[in-house]
Amino acid sequence: MTAANGTSVSIQNLSLNFGAVTVLETLNLDVANGEFIVLLGPSGCGKSTLLNCIAGLLDVSQGRIFIKGKNVTWEEPKDRGIGMVFQSYALYPQMTVEKNLSFGLRVAGTPKDEIAKRIARAAEILQIEPLLQRKPAALSGGQRQRVAIGRALVRDVDVFLFDEPLSNLDAKLRAELRVEIKLLHRKLQNTMIYVTHDQIEAMTLADRIAVMKGGVIQQLDAPQTIYNRPVNRFVAGFLGSPAMNFIDGQVAAGTAFKTGNVSIPLDRYAFDAAGNSGGPCVFGIRPEHVAFGEAANTMPFATDAAVEIVEPMGSDTLVWTKLGGHNFSFRVEAEKTLRNGEPIRIGFDPARASLFDSQSGNRM
Repeated sequence: MTAANGTSVSIQNLSLNFGAVTVLETLNLDVANGEFIVLLGPSGCGKSTLLNCIAGLLDVSQGRIFIKGKNVTWEEPKDRGIGMVFQSYALYPQMTVEKNLSFGLRVAGTPKDEIAKRIARAAEILQIEPLLQRKPAALSGGQRQRVAIGRALVRDVDVFLFDEPLSNLDAKLRAELRVEIKLLHRKLQNTMIYVTHDQIEAMTLADRIAVMKGGVIQQLDAPQTIYNRPVNRFVAGFLGSPAMNFIDGQVAAGTAFKTGNVSIPLDRYAFDAAGNSGGPCVFGIRPEHVAFGEAANTMPFATDAAVEIVEPMGSDTLVWTKLGGHNFSFRVEAEKTLRNGEPIRIGFDPARASLFDSQSGNRM
């Protein structure tokens, strides 16, 4: 069995064990031609390990890996048709940028005119033409990472693998290079698989996100689908800043969610097929989906509360209150002035909420 037509990378029943420890467990993933897939998750979830398996830097325990329809499970990294960009720039300090870009091609015996053509193309795409005669010590962190990307780019491969390439950069540079990587993908239309623990990188870059935990893909879907309809509490809590509000309570036969003295109607909530039988559960709503003041009264659910803490965040303000005895946050415009203890009205549409089973954590 080979990869299906239109599939660039196909991972089939892949497992990886280090002794008795299972790092990746029966993992399946198909990446379409030209797709930008982001592997997202906390440290130790297996995302970099999966990328290293695709690259051939780790031998798998079970399963197969196809790249462009070819079984590469036991192929050497150089024979897989991939370009890889690491978190560390790994540039040769004694070589100029031009020589760093050309090193792999020279070792492979690529003709000089072809090397020159590929370097010129990569330098133009990455806007590093003025840097070609500099050495890494004379470059900023962002410039070094561009060179590292260029080194993968000159290989002229179908699949690019990025292992947290922006982690060593400050926030401003990360934002700038995120835009450049997105533009690079649009220009090249190559398949890209990108590892990060940064949800903003994942949301802004990905065509689809694979959220991982414990060596298992929890959810694989478009960024907005994962954000708005997370399949379990882990995914819901991992994506979103500020984090989703979680409130423990009970569902009464699918009609209402009850916590403390609060009852939230669920007639607008879309339960999954077998998820409305009632019982202990967790109600989740994102701070940006909560209305405040007069707008709260237009919502299907509204209640009175009081301001407890105000956190100015620049573009907006995060306000903390209580709902049914639980800490509860919502966002307001930065221009709004609220004081601790001030009475307020908050409301939201339960159709935008998420309900999770208390035991399994799965979406109801």
